[in-house]
Amino acid sequence: MKRIIAILFLLSVFPIFVFAQELKTREQLQADLAALEAQIAEQQKAVESKQKEGVSLSRDINVLDGKIKTSQTQIKAHEKIIGILAQNISDKDKNISLLNYKVDREKESLSQILRKSGYLDNYSMLDFMLQDKSLSSFFVDVDSFSSVQRALNKSFEDIRVTTAGLEKVKSELLDNKQEEEAVKQAKLLEKKKIELNQKDKKTLLVVTKGQEAQYKKILADKQAQAAQIRSALFELTGAKSINFGQAYDIALRAQAKTGIRPAFLLGLITLESNLGGNVGKGTWQVDMHPTRDVPIFKTICAKLGLNPDNMLVSKKQWYGYGGAMGPAQFIPSTWVMYENRVTSLTGHNPANPWSPEDSFMAAALYLTDNGAAKQSRSAETKAAMCYLAGCGNANKPSLQFYAKGVLSYADKYEAQIKILQN
Repeated sequence: MKRIIAILFLLSVFPIFVFAQELKTREQLQADLAALEAQIAEQQKAVESKQKEGVSLSRDINVLDGKIKTSQTQIKAHEKIIGILAQNISDKDKNISLLNYKVDREKESLSQILRKSGYLDNYSMLDFMLQDKSLSSFFVDVDSFSSVQRALNKSFEDIRVTTAGLEKVKSELLDNKQEEEAVKQAKLLEKKKIELNQKDKKTLLVVTKGQEAQYKKILADKQAQAAQIRSALFELTGAKSINFGQAYDIALRAQAKTGIRPAFLLGLITLESNLGGNVGKGTWQVDMHPTRDVPIFKTICAKLGLNPDNMLVSKKQWYGYGGAMGPAQFIPSTWVMYENRVTSLTGHNPANPWSPEDSFMAAALYLTDNGAAKQSRSAETKAAMCYLAGCGNANKPSLQFYAKGVLSYADKYEAQIKILQN
């Protein structure tokens, strides 16, 4: 008993010493993150300001430098977010350990009460008659029985409340781990952006040899670049890749039906393909939710005359099921909510999630349902966040990388589209 009391004392007192240090660390991480976010905002303003200047080699080099610097700062911000989430995860783990210990103690207390309750329950008038007890002592035992019953009810309630609290903390822990994984993905995407911008800068300097006149000549030849842009490969996940011209034409048809901005739709499809590539290739038998999605997946394949064993889907990750299909990465249970609407717009019956035209249209419908047809930066940001994690999670700072990535690709495609339109 003394040992249990000592353990309880340590469990209650020790966290006080640790908490002050953890709080200081968390506050420092939050302060560092706020400073980095302010720095990112300033860097983005500087890039936007440069982009408004007249076209020149020095301007475009400065813009690329600014983008590289912003991405580097963004990676530092992601690291701070990961640090904060790691502390949250640690806190949740400790809380779960304490709650598990509390549940065990409450169960032990309950078993003792049940044993006592069983003893009093079996105490009969005959027992009283055979024992040398006064009437008053008998009623003391009856009162004891009532006390035990009350204690029993309280113990059941304590266990119920503690168990509910435990489940809540476990759910929060899973959310934190999912956010941590998302931010790690964001870091990878930001590193890719740095590599691309560094490559673009190197190419620009090599081609122009650092000469403004040579750059002007390149700009004058932009019309000739249109054909190259149209023929450039537009890589897709879960479907045969097409060229950019084909992708743009499909996006234009989606715009005509839904009002979605083509560059924004292409940006989202590109990021989904990047994420799909990071996730890897999965199979329905291993990676798909067995009750929610597998039966629907088999029905989709049957309607299309496809062998489900031959169809690639996204791979399951540690925090949940995969099973997303085609370029737009719809899971089967979401796809069926849109397939009739896709059919009505594309004329394809049944609609095919692995078809670029059908999948682009489904993505356009989803984005439009969430406000992207307004074509404002804020509306497209919200729609992209809804696409990633549902609108309930659209404001989570740790997931903002996704919308930023989509809009970054959209800006790139918008520039290419302007060349095609000239």
